[in-house]
Amino acid sequence: MTPDAEREREQRRLAQETKNERHMWWWLAYFLFGIHIVAFVMIYAVLHAPK
Repeated sequence: MTPDAEREREQRRLAQETKNERHMWWWLAYFLFGIHIVAFVMIYAVLHAPK
């Protein structure tokens, strides 16, 4: 394999890795946001439950 082709392959791999990492952070952000929504709903339900 020529050095240019090898460099291009490495650049593609790095670009894909960066894209995957960005997707992972977005997934984590949505997941944590969702957990907080669920927690707030549960807190609301407990505080407003009939005694």
